[in-house]
Amino acid sequence: MDEHKTPGPRSSAPDDLEKLPGEADLQMDSKTMKAFAHPLRMAMYSYLSDKGSATATQLAKHLDESTGQTSYHLRQLEKHGLVEEDPDRGTGRERWWKPAGFSLRAELLKGDPSQMPVAQTLWQHQMQERVQTLRRWMANVTEEPQHWIESSVDSNSTSTMSAEEMRAMRDELMEVIERHTDASEARVKASGPGDDDRRARVYLSVLPLPSPVDSREDAERD
Repeated sequence: MDEHKTPGPRSSAPDDLEKLPGEADLQMDSKTMKAFAHPLRMAMYSYLSDKGSATATQLAKHLDESTGQTSYHLRQLEKHGLVEEDPDRGTGRERWWKPAGFSLRAELLKGDPSQMPVAQTLWQHQMQERVQTLRRWMANVTEEPQHWIESSVDSNSTSTMSAEEMRAMRDELMEVIERHTDASEARVKASGPGDDDRRARVYLSVLPLPSPVDSREDAERD
C-alpha cells in the first residue's frame, strides 16, 4: 500500500529494500501503524487527501468533532510524519495541514506476524475508501462534464506472467504515474491551480491470483 507519492520527512525502510518509482520515503513501522490505525485519524487523513490541505477547524466541522480533538490528533499524526504543515496555505492565524506520503510494504510484515492485525486494519480502511470513492464517481458520472468523463477510466486486465514480468510491469506503471503527477504538481506550484483543476486519484493494484495448487485446495474444502 502506498498512500500519496509525496515523500514523507523520514524513512524507516531497511537499507536493502528496493524503493519503487514514486514510492514515499516514509515506510511504516509498528509505531507508525499503531499511531495511524485510529478511526478519527484515518478519517482526517482521508479528508486531507481529498482536499489537499485543511485546518483543524475544517476537519472538526466535516467530521462533527471538536477543534480540540482534531488539533490533538493532527499533532499525533505530525509526530509520526504522516501530516505536515502546508506552507502555501498558512495565514498566521490558523495552521493548514496536508498529508505526507507513506508506504506499507507487505514483505516487511512477513518476519513479524504480530503486526498483521494492525496492518489489516489499515488495508481494510484503504479498501473501504477506494470502494466509496469509485461508487460515488459511478453514481454521479452522468452529471460530470464530458471532458472529465472522457479523461477517466475503470479497467482491469488479467494475464499469465512470471514474477519478473509482473515486477517489470509494476515498475513501469509506477514510473508513468510519477512522471505525470510530478509534471502537474510542478505546473500548479509554478503558476497556481487552473480554473478547471480538480483533485485526481489513481488506484493501481498489481497482484498474482491464487496459484493452481491454492485453487484446488479451496475447491476440496468447498
